[in-house]
Amino acid sequence: MNAAQSPDAIRNARESAAPGTRFALPLIVLHWLIALCIISMLGIGLYMVGLPKGLPFKATVINFHKSLGLTVFLLVLIRIMVRMAYGRPPLPPMQTWQRAAASTTQALLYVCMVGMPLTGYLGSSFNKYGTRFWGIDLPKWGWEDAQLRHLFFTAHEVIAWTMIVLIALHFAGAMKHQFIDRDGLLRRMLP
Repeated sequence: MNAAQSPDAIRNARESAAPGTRFALPLIVLHWLIALCIISMLGIGLYMVGLPKGLPFKATVINFHKSLGLTVFLLVLIRIMVRMAYGRPPLPPMQTWQRAAASTTQALLYVCMVGMPLTGYLGSSFNKYGTRFWGIDLPKWGWEDAQLRHLFFTAHEVIAWTMIVLIALHFAGAMKHQFIDRDGLLRRMLP
């Protein structure tokens, strides 16, 4: 019996082909597109805060960061609507604490994906520069106020570090399911 005919291979093929065991294609595409954008955003954010003030290139990087962040925000809103329309496949059997950890991590990731761009936009609304979305000036929701700007940008930074931890947990959980549990969980989100 070769590997392709082993009971595990047959079960895995059946699971990956069975209806209701995978996320809908629009959710898969949005998941990976948003993941790529968020990882890029976090990298750009960490890079740009280290740039010296007054460097002309810094303004370009910051405006790109803002535009990409608001694009991610729109993609997340679309993803939430698509997820409500399509639902999600059931989780494989797992311990209660694992199910709770997965649900909590996922919920917190959604909170961060919405909170990050909102706090960034609000922080920018309380400075003199405002926000440009791919070259278009967006309305400011505030006035020039250093304390409010600091409050929102501090929240933005805390959410960023929280998101980094949550992404690491999400990735570690996916790898555990793939290589230790071998329960096919990762296949649900692969194209």
